[in-house]
Amino acid sequence: MVLIPEMPAIGRGFISRLEKYTFDNPAWSVPKEASSRRVSIVSSAAISKRGDKPFSWLANNHRVIEKDNLDLVMTHVAVEYDRTAWQQDINTILPIDRLEEMAKNNEIGSVSNEHYSFIGSSDPIKMERSAKEVAERMKDDSVDTVFLVPV
Repeated sequence: MVLIPEMPAIGRGFISRLEKYTFDNPAWSVPKEASSRRVSIVSSAAISKRGDKPFSWLANNHRVIEKDNLDLVMTHVAVEYDRTAWQQDINTILPIDRLEEMAKNNEIGSVSNEHYSFIGSSDPIKMERSAKEVAERMKDDSVDTVFLVPV
């Protein structure tokens, strides 16, 4: 992970101009026992299925990743991001195998069939519509735990 002062000027400038997002009603709930939770992943690695529209710089939308189709490509635009780890092991940016192991060992209840990716360089405020769509999809799938993977 690069420190903001060490980032190239364009990235450093973008990060420094972002507005802090505030929640009008931060609705938190008491979580279920881990062994009964249904988990989905949200990654900011800008990954998508091969053939999907690639992410563009400052994209404010998401991509759906089905756990049975992991033929993925990355369009992460940060020049300081080292892609070596994910090229060797997708679990560094989308830990599907680790979650499946946890479900098999009854550490969690189940793994959702759908996971989601955003591009981390986007302004979170402009991604609100897409984030709400993802939240609705998760609710429809009975997901009650989200594993956030910032990249």
